[in-house]
Amino acid sequence: MYPYRKKFDAVTAFPFEMVYKDTKSAQNELPDHFHDWYELVYIYSGRGTFFIDQTIYDAGPGDIFMIPGNTIHRSFPDPDNPKTSTALFFNASFVHSQPLGDSFSYLRCFEQAKRRKAYKLAITTQEKQQMISLIENIHTEEAEKQQGYRQAVLLHMQQILLLLGRILNSAEADQTTSNSHPGWMTTILTYIDEHPDSPLGLSHLAKLASVTPAHFSRVFKKLTGLNVTEYVTTKRIIHAKELLMETDVNISDIAERCGFESLPHFHRMFKKLTGITPAHYRKSE
Repeated sequence: MYPYRKKFDAVTAFPFEMVYKDTKSAQNELPDHFHDWYELVYIYSGRGTFFIDQTIYDAGPGDIFMIPGNTIHRSFPDPDNPKTSTALFFNASFVHSQPLGDSFSYLRCFEQAKRRKAYKLAITTQEKQQMISLIENIHTEEAEKQQGYRQAVLLHMQQILLLLGRILNSAEADQTTSNSHPGWMTTILTYIDEHPDSPLGLSHLAKLASVTPAHFSRVFKKLTGLNVTEYVTTKRIIHAKELLMETDVNISDIAERCGFESLPHFHRMFKKLTGITPAHYRKSE
């Protein structure tokens, strides 16, 4: 089963959604998924882990996770003490602002997370209080829906992103990961990310990891929630989406660069995972 593609309204005038103080068990947690919108998660209580892109993180009270668009991720709640969290989803256009003479961007915290491949942020007690207060303000505005509530939600969301940007500007993000996975997993996930056009079958990757294919498959599935083929295909599609957005490379060359055996296979898998064709995706951006 390929990652679930969480759907948002692509043409809404208010590209923002919030899932407030949600507690999920392993049974009702979303499977591996990705989406075009940005996602910010604040943990109130409970324990668990997050798999985001190439890394497995411990998750606990006060932790913040910054998940850029088109990033494979999944939450694994502790079965005895599941996490309670608020998730904020938004399109980049939602927080877009006019330049005011400096290089500030509300999306800076996400850009840094993606560049560093460090998606977890630990904050101080005072910063937690600020974060919780701003989330509560958004929840209140959405619940009461007074005149101008959408503008108020936008302002509070911008304050959250300003706060996180300043935290990252003054200190390095906490990049502590779980110690429950073998070192070869990080190496292999990085290799897959950096070599989308290379042979990435189970046997080849197991050989690179110096473990048996059966052991590799079992551990990979346990830690990422996906089998090797599903994960590799999804990473290739995400890379293709980046090339479609950021370059003028023709679609046939993109298919080859991303390791697809043929153009029809690329079209078929792209539509399966995104719901639209590569050409339609490029035009929509």
